[in-house]
Amino acid sequence: MTTPNDQNAAIIKGFRENAGKVGGRYENIPLVLLTTKGAKSGKARVNPLACLPEGDRLYVFASRGGGPNNPDWYHNVVANPDVTVEYGTERFPAKALVLQGKERDEVYARQAALRPRFAEYQRMTKRTIPVVALVRKT
Repeated sequence: MTTPNDQNAAIIKGFRENAGKVGGRYENIPLVLLTTKGAKSGKARVNPLACLPEGDRLYVFASRGGGPNNPDWYHNVVANPDVTVEYGTERFPAKALVLQGKERDEVYARQAALRPRFAEYQRMTKRTIPVVALVRKT
């Protein structure tokens, strides 16, 4: 039986070997690899995440599949917003900004319209799923 960590490791490997393209259930879904610093451990953590690319920003969603709690990576970016992003063949430093209010709602609505699974995730949980903008550092 494969664990979520095994699945993530396979996605990360495929992403890096195929210029950011991943097959299977992630085919045709824009993905990023987000490297964060652990809020408690201080260790580097890499997470593959669906994203919404718009202009010079990439948005990621702390959906955790509609679960009741925010994912660990979200706690990491709140504690340490300086992150590294891999998108396609690029790797760059970025600042993670948690969106609030109307801006959060509008971005989440755009993602849910493109990927209805995200609308379902929000229906499955009582928490408001956080949206994080990844802004490239210049």
